[in-house]
Amino acid sequence: MLQTILAISGKPGLYKLVSRGNKNLIVEVLDETHRKMPAFATDRITSLADIAIYTDTDDVPLYKVLVSLRDLEGGKVASLDYKKANGDELREYMGKVLPDFDRERVKISDIKKLLQWYDILVKNGITDFEKDMVPTEGDNIDNRKEQAEEAEK
Repeated sequence: MLQTILAISGKPGLYKLVSRGNKNLIVEVLDETHRKMPAFATDRITSLADIAIYTDTDDVPLYKVLVSLRDLEGGKVASLDYKKANGDELREYMGKVLPDFDRERVKISDIKKLLQWYDILVKNGITDFEKDMVPTEGDNIDNRKEQAEEAEK
């Protein structure tokens, strides 16, 4: 099923778009509570489908990096504990996932965030990144909704 997974700046974790309210989005927290809450226009909301990782040549869409990570880990949570790992360990691990990542522009905090998001997605059974997180053209949320409706027909 086509999903829109969101990150909200200043709020931990990831969120799944459930529906649109009058002047907000209704999102579900991807954790054990699965609580629903509003996300407002004042929140800085980013779809994971719109995120890319810097490499030495081109930017690589996040879903491709997640696919590589999933393949490396066999579909299980990350073997490296991003909370305890030091910068060198994180860079070495990232090199296994995406060998040509830009070591100057991709910060340690970016690698930690990637591993955190990957673990959240795997724990919530979202592992078909090729299908769930492919970028769309235009207004991502509307286009994903239209694509989901077309897929159901």
